[in-house]
Amino acid sequence: MAAKKNADRGMTVREAGQKGGVTTAERHGREFYEQIGKKGGEARKEQLGAQGYSELGKKGGEARKMELGPEGYAQLGELGGRKVRELIEKGKEVA
Repeated sequence: MAAKKNADRGMTVREAGQKGGVTTAERHGREFYEQIGKKGGEARKEQLGAQGYSELGKKGGEARKMELGPEGYAQLGELGGRKVRELIEKGKEVA
């Protein structure tokens, strides 16, 4: 999609949105966004409940399983095993 320029200002909608976001961030600060995120998380938690999160986890797991396939899981296992060996060796060096 082509970016449309505002005839008066020579700014795309995306640029205007980004500028507004930066201005809002400067005005409100980090704590403001943390509070909004916390409120949103609490509201979502009430909406979904434990059962909803369980279903989301299952859907995500199924999607990941389809994405990786058996070869992907084998590769992950090898990488994880290698990392564990490295950590064990580092632990032996420190001890």
